[in-house]
Amino acid sequence: MRVDLLITDARVMDGTGNPFFYADVAVTGERIVAVTAPGHFPRENATQVLCAPGKVLCPGFIDIQSHSLHPYLTDGRGLSKVTQGVTTEILGELWTPAPFGGRRTERQSDTQTWRHFSDWLKHYESRGVSVNVGSFVGGGSVREWACGWDAAAPTDDQLEQMRRVTAEAMEEGAFGIAPALIYPPDSYSTDHQLTECAKVVGRYGGLYIVHLRSEGDGLLESIEATAQLSELSGCPVEIYHLKASGERNWDKMPRAIERISELRGQGIDITADMYPYVASGTGLSVLIPTWAHEGGRLYENLADPATRRRIHAEMSAPQAATGDFASSDRGGHVMPLGFLQDENRRFIGLRLTQIAEQLGCDWANAAIDLLLSENQRIGTVFFSMCEENLRLQLQQPWIKISTDAGGLDPATQTTPVHPRAYGTYTRVLGKYVRDECILTWEDAIRKMTSAVAERLRLRDRGQIRENFFADLVIFDPATVSDRATFTDPHQLSVGIEWVFVNGKAVLRNGAHTGALPGKALLRGG
Repeated sequence: MRVDLLITDARVMDGTGNPFFYADVAVTGERIVAVTAPGHFPRENATQVLCAPGKVLCPGFIDIQSHSLHPYLTDGRGLSKVTQGVTTEILGELWTPAPFGGRRTERQSDTQTWRHFSDWLKHYESRGVSVNVGSFVGGGSVREWACGWDAAAPTDDQLEQMRRVTAEAMEEGAFGIAPALIYPPDSYSTDHQLTECAKVVGRYGGLYIVHLRSEGDGLLESIEATAQLSELSGCPVEIYHLKASGERNWDKMPRAIERISELRGQGIDITADMYPYVASGTGLSVLIPTWAHEGGRLYENLADPATRRRIHAEMSAPQAATGDFASSDRGGHVMPLGFLQDENRRFIGLRLTQIAEQLGCDWANAAIDLLLSENQRIGTVFFSMCEENLRLQLQQPWIKISTDAGGLDPATQTTPVHPRAYGTYTRVLGKYVRDECILTWEDAIRKMTSAVAERLRLRDRGQIRENFFADLVIFDPATVSDRATFTDPHQLSVGIEWVFVNGKAVLRNGAHTGALPGKALLRGG
């Protein structure tokens, strides 16, 4: 048979975790059509022969926690993702643009009011995107549909609305539901509400994936609550970006790992993912007590003198209501980056305590003043984890790799971001596999490919196998590396040489081809 592409001479790491082997891998159209012994496929039968001696051929990486939702509405190339080997992105933590209705009355400026869950994913495909894109339904979006930004427990009628909206999203292709329980309005969710929605997801064979209520002081309790939800709902659960946040909590990570392994031994289907950095990234607004966000009135509350005094008092308390993001150094671990106002850009690269010194106030007042000045959440990096825990987490068999970031073009960026947007996968491969030998190549690739595909029930992606989609990566194991740093994040990774999505080259010799062959991926096909 004739084929479009034949890849030869590379070390094939097929995504399963099995030892590498040499093979000829043939592609026709969108799929792998043959994986044969070396030299057994006639080269004259291939339109293109790609010889890759000394290189690794593996499945494309599947990012189970992507935030490319807004970037891909304007630029579908996903440069920062494709250049680290990503071929599929899964969105949906907290917020999705659809379903839209109920008490969801405002849309973000760059999104349409899509009524059906799958419509916005199909929009990506029709508009053009380099990678495959699927999504969970945002847990906050489901709650907002029924309850708006009210903090009260849902009524029976509101709970039924949430069940119905969740079921509709599952029928339209959602992979499950994704609450983020530190962010309003998701933070107002009750355990009963979350369990009831998870029951719906479980009936459709989906996944409950969650940003825990606490990744710091309450880490172990949050893991127990998630495991109990799985037991009560019959739904498998996944923990977003597992971490022990804050130095006083670093000793909890070995216990958390031991407990998750015990739960799995007891038959609870609980797993997790992570990114390989000692800093997390979110909005500076997480320092503000949750109650101040109720009703969507955060900035009005910050501007009211009496309410501001109450907020400041709670932020400054020894056990602050800011929870995981409080620290014994009270702002010394906090680096705001995402300033939009010119007068604030002088603070880029400074810790919150340094900014407070320049403003002549304490860290809590500095945070409030910045939020009022910017009138937006302000992207911020929190240096709150330790390397020892990262290395321990990476070695767990139930851990996967994710970015918790969007796909960006460095040429269009004007403010710093967390470097995970550019270097997550290449950092694992270069630093933790090649340089530190924390993982084998095969196991690291499994955590990026088939482990994610199996978790999402993507039965024809994530492996180099006949009849699977040809989402493929060729990289140089000697040079693969991240380049993005916290002080200079907008740098593309190196060492990823070729990336194919559905059989089409989107990266050729390290350069983006402009191809946009990505598909909308919906649960169940």
